[in-house]
Amino acid sequence: METRPVSKNALHVVIDMQRIFAEETEWHTPAIAVILPNVLKLTESRSSDTVFARFVVPQNADAAKGAWKSYYRRWSSVTLDVIDPAMLDLVAPLAAIADESSIIDKETYSIFGTEGFSKRLQAAGIDTLIFSGVETDVCVYASVLDAVDAGYRVILAADALASSNAQAHDVVLETLAPRLSEQIEILSTDAILKLWRA
Repeated sequence: METRPVSKNALHVVIDMQRIFAEETEWHTPAIAVILPNVLKLTESRSSDTVFARFVVPQNADAAKGAWKSYYRRWSSVTLDVIDPAMLDLVAPLAAIADESSIIDKETYSIFGTEGFSKRLQAAGIDTLIFSGVETDVCVYASVLDAVDAGYRVILAADALASSNAQAHDVVLETLAPRLSEQIEILSTDAILKLWRA
């Protein structure tokens, strides 16, 4: 598919670049350190066109909904009964850029599970979503599929995505996303920035 310029109505969506994934927890994703420079590059270049999703955990498993209860029984070490709530904060370089209006808390894998997110995009006339962050095969991919279903042009910043499971990360970028090549583009950070001009 031919790559075309990025619309002025594009939004960079940073998924879950939080301390809970960057630091020594059961959800530690070491590759965050590798992708952070590129996430930062995209963010600093278009800070007013960037939002930050934060995965918010419940107080404990019993406070979760439905099947999330068993999920958080498995991952009880990352509930708020155990961890410092500050672990849900964005990693330091991004926290310094983000403001209250650009942070979107979510309790689901997909950012589209957050009430009002779709309406916010529609109100702003957004037609393109550029994704970076973690984890490629979980929260990023869930958000991407919802974005595709909603009809957005979707761009994955390949060198600004990571997972704690390198094989699953590769499967998304090399097998799953390419199956939807008419709807999902996979580009480098530098290529995105060259195409995304005011």
